[in-house]
Amino acid sequence: MCETVCPHAVFQISNKKAQIRDINDCMECGACALNCRFGAISVTSGVGCAAGILNGILKNTEPSCDCTATKEKESSCC
Repeated sequence: MCETVCPHAVFQISNKKAQIRDINDCMECGACALNCRFGAISVTSGVGCAAGILNGILKNTEPSCDCTATKEKESSCC
């Protein structure tokens, strides 16, 4: 599920296990932890999602932490 809900594709599945592809892409939104039914991951809250929303407000664009559904990704991260 973490691979499905992550808005920045931080995870990849290899040998039926989720692995972190690139930790630097993580914006600390917590979608992976919120959607993990096994409690296998925790995320320390950071400024990533808040920064995305504030940047949207400041740039007069849609305030977003990129937690939206797409054709490829049916569910949102939250």
